[in-house]
Amino acid sequence: MTILTRENLRNGTLRSRMAMPEGSAWSNERIDASFAETWASRPQGPTWVFGYGSLIWNPLMPFTQQHTATLHGWHRSFCLRSISGRGSPERPGRVLSLMPGGFVQGVALQLPDAEAQDEVRMLWTREMTGGGYLPRWQAVQLEDGRSVTAITFVANPEHPQHEHDACAQTVARLVAVAKGAFGPNIDYVLSLHQALHERGLHDPYVDAIVQDIESSATGG
Repeated sequence: MTILTRENLRNGTLRSRMAMPEGSAWSNERIDASFAETWASRPQGPTWVFGYGSLIWNPLMPFTQQHTATLHGWHRSFCLRSISGRGSPERPGRVLSLMPGGFVQGVALQLPDAEAQDEVRMLWTREMTGGGYLPRWQAVQLEDGRSVTAITFVANPEHPQHEHDACAQTVARLVAVAKGAFGPNIDYVLSLHQALHERGLHDPYVDAIVQDIESSATGG
């Protein structure tokens, strides 16, 4: 099992170990181009990252501030099929993205100015290996009432791994049996559920998936 660390993000071993099916992985050049385009449009001031999934419990980046934050106009959706990190082509899993509508609560991380560009480029290695997201600068509201603009990864409905059926029952059935380079898909869901709970956050969609998984495990 490949553990996601700063070291394997930085030295390139993450991509080599994920064994993504031919044609599904972006080249380093394409990742560089995507990053450069987004970085060039960054707003003035400190660099913020909005995390709504694994970035909550495993950010793997230094930060000078961390706040619970709300992004309006988007909601969590396990609509991205995982065929490497949390699944396989034979037993695909699901990982999080954001779809339009509603709101989502997560964390906003302010990066150190001197390291921000390098850290966001490393974030591209983590999130854009297969190009499954659309990176966007989005306004998020911090728990203290301030509004900041943060880099956020939202769904790309045109991506071949985008799934339209992301209801709780479908996701629960898939993640219960999927496993990939980062480990069992169910661990991702349970880690998210725990991380939200520890921050006093509540997402009925995530709760429903966990309830369906537990019900199936007990034969309910």
